[in-house]
Amino acid sequence: MPRRWTETLARAAVLGLPLAALFALILGPLAITLVISFWEKTGFSMRPAFSAANYAAFFSGVRLEVLMRSLWVAVSATVIMLLIAYPIAYLVATRVREALVRPVLFLFAVPFLVNYVVRTFAWSDLLSRNGLVNSALVSWGIADAPLDWLLYSDFAVYLGLVTAYMPFMVFPIWLSLSGIDHRLVEASWMLGEGPFTTFRKIVLPLSLPGVIAAAIFGFVGAFGEVAVSLILGGTGYQLLGNAIQSALNVLHYPLAAAISSVSTLLMLALLVAWSRMFDIRLFLGKIMGR
Repeated sequence: MPRRWTETLARAAVLGLPLAALFALILGPLAITLVISFWEKTGFSMRPAFSAANYAAFFSGVRLEVLMRSLWVAVSATVIMLLIAYPIAYLVATRVREALVRPVLFLFAVPFLVNYVVRTFAWSDLLSRNGLVNSALVSWGIADAPLDWLLYSDFAVYLGLVTAYMPFMVFPIWLSLSGIDHRLVEASWMLGEGPFTTFRKIVLPLSLPGVIAAAIFGFVGAFGEVAVSLILGGTGYQLLGNAIQSALNVLHYPLAAAISSVSTLLMLALLVAWSRMFDIRLFLGKIMGR
């Protein structure tokens, strides 16, 4: 076989295998979900059709309220997580010695060694009426009686979301901050600009690719969350992930597919907006050390 053909086959194999895996594991199931979202439910099964009834059912009544609540919780939780993650990433990138950066970043990865469902159940135990937090508050005289709003409340859900996804957001922000040319900051100082103005005009704009990436990571996780809202919010606390689970529990697969498709399209729109605003290759180049 000529060498040129061998190189062509090798190149096709190198590119084809990842593309085939991408289609089989991600794009294929998403396409099937989109097709099923137009099918009809019949008793305990479903049949092929082309109907928008599932989308109409989703965008009406209580499910629309669940969608709006999920958007609000995801957006507000993402803002809270950014307000916590950005200062941490900034301190690690600018104040921590280079030899200690790796151990510090490793500490933020340690929670991922424990399944997040287990961590969420741990929060449930800590925040319960007889848990460690309420016992400490009562014993120290801060509260006269155990606080009921610590668990099965918005506070508990936000706490669970922040602890579950905020550590993820530190890494992309740190990547952007650590990649900023420090000579630009020094030039701003030499021109007489103060620390706040330098941060506002130099550091913050150059770190936006990492901030947007972190925001997408946090938003996607919070928007599709199931376990945190169920365990810490209680059975009546419904987010979009719980709505999908409820549809699956009653074997309404087309409705669950419609809700999943809307969620996927929303996430896809965010990724497209991110890719249009910033060059993803530059961000990935920092990850690869190029």
